[in-house]
Amino acid sequence: MTNSLKSKRSFLMGAVMLMAVSSVFAGKRKSVFVIVDGIPADVIERVHTPAIDEISNQGGYSRAFMGGKEGGYSQTPTISAVCYNSLLTSTWVNKHNVWGNGIEAPNYNYWTIFRIAKNQKRDVSTAIFSTWEDNRTKLVGEGKPDAGAIKLDYAYDGMELDDKNYPKEKDNLQILKIDEAVADKAAQSIRTEAPDLTWVYLQYTDDAGHHFGNGEKFDGYVKDADNQVSRIWEAVKEREQKSGEEWMVVVVTDHGRKDDGYSHGGHSDRERTVWYATNQKPNAHFNNQYNSILDVMPSICRYMNFEIPQPLKSEIEGVSFIGKTDLVGVEAAKANGNINLTWKAYNPKAKATVYMSTTNNYKTGGADQWIKVGTVKAGAENFTVDTSKYPSDFYKFSVVTPNTQNNCWYVD
Repeated sequence: MTNSLKSKRSFLMGAVMLMAVSSVFAGKRKSVFVIVDGIPADVIERVHTPAIDEISNQGGYSRAFMGGKEGGYSQTPTISAVCYNSLLTSTWVNKHNVWGNGIEAPNYNYWTIFRIAKNQKRDVSTAIFSTWEDNRTKLVGEGKPDAGAIKLDYAYDGMELDDKNYPKEKDNLQILKIDEAVADKAAQSIRTEAPDLTWVYLQYTDDAGHHFGNGEKFDGYVKDADNQVSRIWEAVKEREQKSGEEWMVVVVTDHGRKDDGYSHGGHSDRERTVWYATNQKPNAHFNNQYNSILDVMPSICRYMNFEIPQPLKSEIEGVSFIGKTDLVGVEAAKANGNINLTWKAYNPKAKATVYMSTTNNYKTGGADQWIKVGTVKAGAENFTVDTSKYPSDFYKFSVVTPNTQNNCWYVD
């Protein structure tokens, strides 16, 4: 072999190795989701919010719903902690069991996204920056054996309990100061530690709604929240530019408000309507009647390539709004003595396999008995189950395609 050939071969091998190493670093994916509490969709669409607008211009903005199936087994209060846990677990209250801000008895069998992250085969660093400590200690359940005894790598919260540095102020304005500190700390952490999965929670817009209702004051605090989001967004862009990392950003509200803007918790259209903005290009599911707050968790999991245990996959009710999605909106209803499943198909040719269980052992940490009851093309958008073969007053269904798994219950 001539020296020139040796040199060329050495150069090519070095280039390939360099490309391989570069692709590893360039392909490092990270994600951050920001909950800005209690901003109705009509307000965020009316008020000038340049940071959230810039994020959505890169990817998309959509309205969605919170609150489960109104009048059905999954009807869920539009209360803050309930909404956070619905997002974290991609389940409604009939599963996660957080019914109010007291967070009295969460069912940790329905894993949060942080537990999923910490159970990957690779190391995943996690962080919470929050104006409410209960998000970490009760909802995520850090350190609790029932919640997987997980430990977050970075946490900045509890300032609402610090009366010395954040004494009570008129209209709860100390919470706004805590939001400011939380946003600054999150931005700093993204620039320096760059956790793989970060949750930022900003509270004061909800307090402002309770104090002032609709109007200029509330609008002004929404602009403050956008300014806080801007610091986080700028840190992400700087990190991407300097490190070659790729980041998914999701900004979301947890619930709307009653028509006067003061309260929430019920099931009026304005209370149930939420919204999210992301810098990632969404799929067709992003803008339809089926997208809900439950879709945030599976979307981040897909972006991060998180493996989800199959029993948990059969409980999650959200569907990813990025990547390929074959069908959404699986529902079950009685028809002529049988149960008829319906859905909306995006990939009509996809093979849909229908599974059924009449047990709910997962709720208490056990295993359910799943039966394959048939297959159909997704484009059929329905499947009928002959219930005479499986008499029960309770059924779980899971419709599985190459790119999607969508689940629902039927309760007699």
